[in-house]
Amino acid sequence: MTSQNKGTENKGTAQLTAAMVLSGTLGVFVVESGASPFNVVFFRVLFGALALGGYVLARGWLRDHGFTPRTLSLAVLGGVFIVFNWVLLFQSYENTSISVATVVYHTQPFYVVLLGALLFRERLTAAKVGWIAVAFAGLILVSGVTPGDLTGGGGSYVIGLGQALLAALLYGLSTVVTKRVTGVRPHLVALVQVVVGIPLLLPFADFAAMSGTGADWGWLVGLGVIHTGLMYVLMYAAYAKLPTAKIAVLAFAYPAVAMVMDWAVYGHHIGLVQALGVPLIVMASLKVTLARTPASAPAPRTAGRGREAASRTATPAASEA
Repeated sequence: MTSQNKGTENKGTAQLTAAMVLSGTLGVFVVESGASPFNVVFFRVLFGALALGGYVLARGWLRDHGFTPRTLSLAVLGGVFIVFNWVLLFQSYENTSISVATVVYHTQPFYVVLLGALLFRERLTAAKVGWIAVAFAGLILVSGVTPGDLTGGGGSYVIGLGQALLAALLYGLSTVVTKRVTGVRPHLVALVQVVVGIPLLLPFADFAAMSGTGADWGWLVGLGVIHTGLMYVLMYAAYAKLPTAKIAVLAFAYPAVAMVMDWAVYGHHIGLVQALGVPLIVMASLKVTLARTPASAPAPRTAGRGREAASRTATPAASEA
């Protein structure tokens, strides 16, 4: 590797690390806003659309956007999945904790593999099936669910686990759909997805509940500007500089930071038995992700290959949230 390439990769590492650290603070912003999950996501997409839209306009990317009716429709569909994925994840925070919800949410890669096999007949190897089984064994440990939770007092906790799993499934659906969007910059795909969320969530937003929230508006603006605008720009810049293997490893800074923040701010932590499940999910996710995309393959560098980066929003995502 030349010194120039090494410098580029180091810059990409710093950018993606910063993006994942920001993503790990998302749960605190959601909880501190005091708003309902639907209101949180509505204002996230509103302020996020303004932030991303301003960036895209400043770069002049709208003039030659590359969308066709088909790819625009796919981006819109991916946006529907992404928006409701966020709603479910934020509801899961309320019913479980930021730590548990975030780790359970990181079963996303396995849904992507299973959906690819189910919908597009992508090859599902015995090794992938084995690693998926390992991940779900880890999921059972992390969940901490006991027979009593299933029959009595832990009903809301079990519901929260289900919400995190369903959020991961919706993220997986968005990933599968967005991977079919070619020839478009990932920033533009992300912009379409947050813009779609504005009319989609408008009927569910309770504006009366937002009156008098005062300083809490700062948390909502931060979710849009920091966790949607700035974070996506950092991620997409990093993806163009890093190999897939490094992206897959650095992505786990997100749940690690989320668990630290949950402990530092709210005193929540997972128990010893639950902690045993975390490395199982991490290891299985890396094995499945790197098997799906060879580690030697470079990250996308052109608008035409932007679909690969776009699939990692949330994600985000995303695997950001």
